[in-house]
Amino acid sequence: MPCRRCTRKRRHLHPRRPLRPPILRWPGGCFADDYHWQDGIGPRESRPRRVNLHWGGVVEPNHFGTHEFIQFCRAIGAHPYISGNVGSGSPRELRDWVEYCNHPSGSTLSDLRRQNGAEQPFNVQFWGVGNEPWGCGGHFTPEDYAKEYRRFATYLRGFGDTPLHLIAAGPDGNDLEWTHCFFDELKNYPDFSRIHGFAAHYYCGTAGTATEYSEEQWYELLQKAAKIEELICRQRDLMDEFDPQRKISLVIDEWGTWHPPTPGRNPQFLWQQNTLRDALVAAITLNIFNRHADKIAMANIAQTLNVLQALLLTENGKVIRTPTYHVYDLYKNHQGARSIRVESDPDLNVSVSLKNTTLTLTAVNTKISRPMEAQINLRGASAILVRQTLLTDPDIHAHNTFDQPTRLIPQEPRVLPLRGDSFPFTFPAQSLTRLEMSLA
Repeated sequence: MPCRRCTRKRRHLHPRRPLRPPILRWPGGCFADDYHWQDGIGPRESRPRRVNLHWGGVVEPNHFGTHEFIQFCRAIGAHPYISGNVGSGSPRELRDWVEYCNHPSGSTLSDLRRQNGAEQPFNVQFWGVGNEPWGCGGHFTPEDYAKEYRRFATYLRGFGDTPLHLIAAGPDGNDLEWTHCFFDELKNYPDFSRIHGFAAHYYCGTAGTATEYSEEQWYELLQKAAKIEELICRQRDLMDEFDPQRKISLVIDEWGTWHPPTPGRNPQFLWQQNTLRDALVAAITLNIFNRHADKIAMANIAQTLNVLQALLLTENGKVIRTPTYHVYDLYKNHQGARSIRVESDPDLNVSVSLKNTTLTLTAVNTKISRPMEAQINLRGASAILVRQTLLTDPDIHAHNTFDQPTRLIPQEPRVLPLRGDSFPFTFPAQSLTRLEMSLA
């Protein structure tokens, strides 16, 4: 498993909170294209109550709006990424939202923000122009969405010192025809350049249910997760035909598992458990993102709390960390590091990064009850200390519950008796392994 240095560098991230997320997307999902931002500002008790079309028809009180989102982002040290309403909104509505957030003072909208408690502008840089336009975001054809995107983006300006990074909504999965038709329509207007990102969504779906699946279904889902690599490579290759200088970034701003509804819960709420299998889906996906840091600029797991492949589950004032949360925690070393190319056995999903003199290797062995032996070769470097952290369980269905919140957590890190530029290592069965190597 030789490694060699590469020049791809990942963004330096803020270390204020445990997971240090660099960016947080909201309102996201189908809700974004039926959300009107002025419903979520001003005194909470006077905000309008709207029927949520996409959440089982429940009434949305709009208690969480723009100010609350910005406060949350600042609390966890993340940059805000706002997904704007194209489906049921207007260019005027979205440009007004940008002005409300980013103009310093003196205009009616910026003074309204100040009146609502935010003296300084929010300086929101990342703006999504619609969400899933091929479906719940308006059922557009790619050509029609390209026209809508161009119309909306024309009126989205910085309104202050913050340059905007405008992100177009891309395909459902690896739909190359959607991407080709979108960019083919856009190129008819060569003077139009107000597009900085293009975002695909990829759900690997399910096999079995969230907690009940056979060994065959275990492998089926993990193989589906790995297909996101083909999406990244082929979408980027196609984008390069229209954008050879890569001025437009590839983004994956929704990804994760999507299991059948959980019995006893409202199926519209998309609540699902999160097992060792989901953890390895997350690890495989993050490894692929790390390996292709030259192709993908941003990625956002679809949900954070209680929905789909969430990091946290809450209930009656209690909160538990899911196995996916622990994967994110184990991958913090990759943040702000330089991605390193790695050659590995096809049966191992691996990524490597270097930060200062620490080399971090994360590897997923998907094989049930089958450890995998490998020889780790460091090219041009020598390890003087190797520390292992492991996430695994004898039961492939293991997960955390409110009664057993620490049923599946990483093992305590331990220093291994390994040194030098080459040494053997055995990756345990059905596991995620993180190796931290201090280099001479």
